[in-house]
Amino acid sequence: MMITIRIATVEDAESIQKIYAPYVLNTTITFELEPPTVKEMADRISHTLEKYPYLVAVEEGEVIGYAYAGTLYDRRAYDHSAELSIYIDDKKRHKGIGHLLYNALINYLTRMNITNLYGCITYPNDASIAFHEKYGFKEAAHFHECGYKFDQWLDVVYLEKRLDKTTEPFIPFKELC
Repeated sequence: MMITIRIATVEDAESIQKIYAPYVLNTTITFELEPPTVKEMADRISHTLEKYPYLVAVEEGEVIGYAYAGTLYDRRAYDHSAELSIYIDDKKRHKGIGHLLYNALINYLTRMNITNLYGCITYPNDASIAFHEKYGFKEAAHFHECGYKFDQWLDVVYLEKRLDKTTEPFIPFKELC
């Protein structure tokens, strides 16, 4: 079965919401406490695509995973940095979908003159940390008991990957495509 990676559209919001909701309801991977609605997810997709890539993995017409980049901090001096997020349909994990998505995402970010990539990961999460380490991410920060979900305090680590440094201006994704 062939998996393709393409730019997400607001029409993908329902499929993306169905992938994300179980992470919200059943895991500490995300600190959201209630799943966003399909409308909220559509708004997130639209907002992200103004500046950053939002990609989906599709198999036989079905969205089976997604990844996107976002603002590290909302100041122009941070324009060369981006925070990455990725979610895979739980029934489709461990099939290389995450690697396809991250390869495409990092390719776009490089073309946009991004030089620093960040992953924010609930700690511990050995699988996510190992995934990021395969891409050369290294721990940059560890925040202790900064989130509270499912009656427990949770740590967060930030992993960082440095790309080729450039002083070329940041290119918003909508201008790249």
